[in-house]
Amino acid sequence: MEILDGAIVKRLLSTATTSAVYTAAQQSADWGAPRGPGDTLFIRIFQLSALVGRGAPKTVTLTI
Repeated sequence: MEILDGAIVKRLLSTATTSAVYTAAQQSADWGAPRGPGDTLFIRIFQLSALVGRGAPKTVTLTI
């Protein structure tokens, strides 16, 4: 999963499960403070497989 600021990737998160955690410390490092109510977060998600590798991305906007 990529955390985006426009076209710039601020952070790359990887997980072997169906969820990932973007910690307050990571958010502070990336944005100067944790994201809060009314903020948006743009993410691009990829599924990885041993056969295909990195699949087609899905980009979503989350409103906190």
